[in-house]
Amino acid sequence: MKDKVSFSRLMRLLRASRNCPKAAQKATCAIHGSVHNKVRRCKKMCVLAGMLFLVITCRPYGQNQAPGRSGDETVALTLDQAVEFALSHYPAVRAVLAQAAASRSGVDLARTAYLPRTDLVWQANRATRNNVFGLFFPQPIPLPISGPVLGTNTGTNVWGTATGFLFNWEPFDLGLRKAQVGTARAQEAQTKTAIEVTRQDVAVAAADGFLTLLASQQAVRVAQASVDRARVLANTIDVLVTNELRPGADASRAKAELAAADTQLIQAQQSEQISRVTLAQLLGVAGTAVTIQEGPLLQMPPSIETTPASVTTHPLASFQAAAVDVVKARQKELDRSYFPKFDFQAATFGRGSGALTSSETLGGLNGLAPNTFNWAVGFTAKFALFDFSSIRDRKEIEKHLATAESARFDQVVQNLTAQNERARAEAEGARRVAENTPIQLDAAKATEAQVHARYQAGLATVVDVADAQRLLAQAEIEDSLARLRVWRALLALAASRGDLEPFLQEVRK
Repeated sequence: MKDKVSFSRLMRLLRASRNCPKAAQKATCAIHGSVHNKVRRCKKMCVLAGMLFLVITCRPYGQNQAPGRSGDETVALTLDQAVEFALSHYPAVRAVLAQAAASRSGVDLARTAYLPRTDLVWQANRATRNNVFGLFFPQPIPLPISGPVLGTNTGTNVWGTATGFLFNWEPFDLGLRKAQVGTARAQEAQTKTAIEVTRQDVAVAAADGFLTLLASQQAVRVAQASVDRARVLANTIDVLVTNELRPGADASRAKAELAAADTQLIQAQQSEQISRVTLAQLLGVAGTAVTIQEGPLLQMPPSIETTPASVTTHPLASFQAAAVDVVKARQKELDRSYFPKFDFQAATFGRGSGALTSSETLGGLNGLAPNTFNWAVGFTAKFALFDFSSIRDRKEIEKHLATAESARFDQVVQNLTAQNERARAEAEGARRVAENTPIQLDAAKATEAQVHARYQAGLATVVDVADAQRLLAQAEIEDSLARLRVWRALLALAASRGDLEPFLQEVRK
């Protein structure tokens, strides 16, 4: 390599290195050769060249990454953020919101019954004009024809037209339309309560999935610690066996304990991965690698009010009460169905025909435009006399449905009351256990240290050491999960009351 590298040649190499790794390597070698042979003379040139090299070849960090996400699509969330994220992204929430919007439109549709109705018509035809006496029931095939009986049966045909409109308005209905609007409103109220039920279900599921993943991570941490202890023990025994201070059976037992610890670690890692996938699904971002921040969840939670609460305001109870109201609204609608219907009507219409008399017709396009007009104004009353039987049966159906929905409401209240009592008992028990596990952990640590020291002194067997290590691992798991069980019990308590906000406020702290 030449001792001297010109600045212009160096710049050419650097420019070429932008898209060519070999050129970049060549430029680097040229820089290092110049530094090696003439350090003092090329010091400033190398510094400048290095800066230029970085500017030319390096891309800004995160240039091709989406804002707010890392390159592997990882989302890091706290528990309250996970709940909010699930409420915004889980498909079930969007579905129930769409159903609520449809129910609001149903109320608007019911109100349109108060509006008048106007029908417009226009038709043109080419037809014969034979007419006969007689009557037939309405049906779609024989078409009605007007005019006198001509006594003819010929194929003579003419143009005919008809146009007009009919205005129809029901000025009063004795409360039927109001009852129909009331039914639509009751259905809308039920869908609104369904929103709250779905939101709570999604929030509770997301929070529970978060706690499950956190518990799985703690299990992995404890399993990893057990593997490390088992490996240290196995290595120690290998040294003792090599020096013929312990029998070979001890080494075999230590290897078996290490393999068992590795198996438990693998199972814990598998459970963690499954919990992570489940949480991503509950958040509505299945397939995304979700990471969590534990926040205060590994600490003992503060005391939260656990007194019995009224469950009649729970979203599920409100939903069932709304179902009762829907049935009662339908009953009111049926009560006003067996009444006459009154219609105010007005119409005007025109007819055109190419026929003049029984023997005369107009040719060409005559009859394509109306030339004879009429108008009418009237008031019509209709009463379905024999509908009382079907209406009576429908009322009987709605009566039994109301009884069933009322019974379901009572069942929901019973279930929520029992759920609240169970959650209170679980919260109190979990808190007492969490206060006791540190004592168990300290004792297990002391036991493991003492047994290990006794084994080193030849006063204990490898079985004693293995038992002590398993006892310590179990104590670590119990201690790490005890506080999470308290948080989960508090979550169940908040869910039984139908309000997660107090629980989330403690999590935010």
